[in-house]
Amino acid sequence: MPSPLHADSSAAQPPEHGTVDALISQTRRLRGGLDAVRRAAAAEEEPDDAHRRWHRALCDLAAHHLDDLGEHLGQLREGPPPAGGAALACAVQAPPAPQPGTAPGRVGSAEWNLLTDEATWSDELFQLFGRRPEDGPLTLDELPSWLPEEDRGPLTTMVTGCLVDGKPIDGEFRIVRADGSTRVVHMMGEPVLDGDGTATSMWAVLRDISELRRSRRAVDETSDSLQRRQHIARTEHRIAVELQEAVLPPWRGSLRFPQGGAPQSDGAHGTLDLAAHYLPSASSALIGGDWFDALGLPGGRTLLSVGGLTGHGVAATSGMAMLLGALRGMAVTGAEPGPLMGWLNRLLDASAQPALGSAVCCRYDPASRTLAWSQAGHPAPLLFRGGRGRALQPPEGMLLGAVADAAYGQAEELLEPGDVLLLHTDGLSPYSTGPVAGTVTDRLLDLAPRFTAARCAQECVRAVLEEFGGKEREDDACLLIGRING
Repeated sequence: MPSPLHADSSAAQPPEHGTVDALISQTRRLRGGLDAVRRAAAAEEEPDDAHRRWHRALCDLAAHHLDDLGEHLGQLREGPPPAGGAALACAVQAPPAPQPGTAPGRVGSAEWNLLTDEATWSDELFQLFGRRPEDGPLTLDELPSWLPEEDRGPLTTMVTGCLVDGKPIDGEFRIVRADGSTRVVHMMGEPVLDGDGTATSMWAVLRDISELRRSRRAVDETSDSLQRRQHIARTEHRIAVELQEAVLPPWRGSLRFPQGGAPQSDGAHGTLDLAAHYLPSASSALIGGDWFDALGLPGGRTLLSVGGLTGHGVAATSGMAMLLGALRGMAVTGAEPGPLMGWLNRLLDASAQPALGSAVCCRYDPASRTLAWSQAGHPAPLLFRGGRGRALQPPEGMLLGAVADAAYGQAEELLEPGDVLLLHTDGLSPYSTGPVAGTVTDRLLDLAPRFTAARCAQECVRAVLEEFGGKEREDDACLLIGRING
């Protein structure tokens, strides 16, 4: 705001029309572009998307600012209002009638003459207050009575500072209109001083900013909501990652069994050389319920399993941890893979958080080189021998958690030294279902020559990663490879 105005100041000249017209055109183009952004966002909007709600609220706020800017530029182009006192002639900020397309009564002007106690209001100010012109303008003494009690003190302080100390007025307050509705008003004004520096009148421009403040509150609220959701998501992601890392065996390098477990990586005839890898999804935030596991069993046998639960986040990883813990516990009792899968199905069906899952469970006996295995709606293990590969014929078995009393069959396969057994979850491909999923098996089988030439299971894992590791995928995936020593 400029310094206090004197009553003898000459009227300010309006700006050049060409400059203002150019600004108005730019504002209209910006408004059109913003409308396009809003329409595009509305077409993609999801009802419970906090980010979308924040985006919409911010667009609304920007729209209000652009509408105000266009209105003020229009007033600048028209120049000051007709003479209604010396002070109003000086106040170039006082607006004329609203421009076409703008809300009536959103900006109004007033002058209060301290010598005659007269008040002059523009028509727009009467509309802003919801007051009839025939009832006359409010005096400075009457104005506070239209404000809520808590807003009267700040208004009195602003007016006193303006009239006594010559300070410009720049503040907000609420008014209760004649129809009982409440509006938020922004008031800017200055005193008009005589030659002795005494205030003789005060002019002001009052603007209805209710919608602007509503939009600002909406932006703040949606921003807070978005930040809370992001914080919750980050926390859940951290918990899911920690839970996954605590449950799954180490996947960098060959798997090692705890002391006392089966010595599967010592190169003895018929034993297993094991390696595994976890492949994250394209979005690291999507931690799923996929697992792989290798567990040494009594008698030198080994339990191999891979599987996954539907969903993502803490619910999926906690369900995976429960299922994997149960699998390990029942396996050490000597349970066969078929009955073991049936018990897992009952456990998942009765859990507090129902979910569906798929799994492959294998038990390998190095003494007889026999692989006994069962499956629950999961891709069958792939067996590579002599430079060629094939998928094992799956026994009966449906998804875990689908039917409480589902039956699960069991199959056996005799393995030979040099054989490579590959187990994986269905997230290896970019898409988990559809025709693309069928090509995953073909692409894996095409790696047979490389598996035959590999000297260890870890080299087989590297071959799979070269084929699939660099591809973006919707879901995470697990890979477990066992090579028969001999």
